[in-house]
Amino acid sequence: MGIPSVLSLRTQRLAQLILSIQKNTKQKQMKPIKIDATDRKILEILQANSNITNAQLAKEIGLSPAPTLERVNKLESSGVIKSYHAVIDPSSVGIGVSTFVMVTMKGHNKDNIEKFIKAIKNIDEVVECHHITGAGDFILKIVCADISAYQQLMLEKVSNIEVVDSLQSMVILSTFKDSKSMPLPG
Repeated sequence: MGIPSVLSLRTQRLAQLILSIQKNTKQKQMKPIKIDATDRKILEILQANSNITNAQLAKEIGLSPAPTLERVNKLESSGVIKSYHAVIDPSSVGIGVSTFVMVTMKGHNKDNIEKFIKAIKNIDEVVECHHITGAGDFILKIVCADISAYQQLMLEKVSNIEVVDSLQSMVILSTFKDSKSMPLPG
């Protein structure tokens, strides 16, 4: 598959790099499994309340507990359900500042991307890291206690990653939607 010539040289190089990484990646590509209406209902309920008992889940979907547990186990073993987490109120644990940071790399090559990802994985305050297209190369979500802690983190850790060329911070003023539920097609 070729890359259209109307794209900028930088975008073409990035597209070539992404294609190369995808081609050489050893990660198994999961095909979507078939999810019926009952599985969909289970997923909707578990996304809303992962602490629900199997007995209550069975009652809500209209099955007995044994087949309900079998379905949940199937969804877990197939990778549809990756994990269960507690959602924490940031302000109750002293997190007062959340930001998105657009990162531009010094060069678009596999080594730089791997160095960046390795460094970011060691910074706990970076709670999300996404490889993106457009003006930047990555977008991070960073949480800190306050602006002073954020500034220190940026100066001492993030901006010192050797392959980072530039950073653009966007402080989150308010959040109006923060859904952890995945919409289920079908």
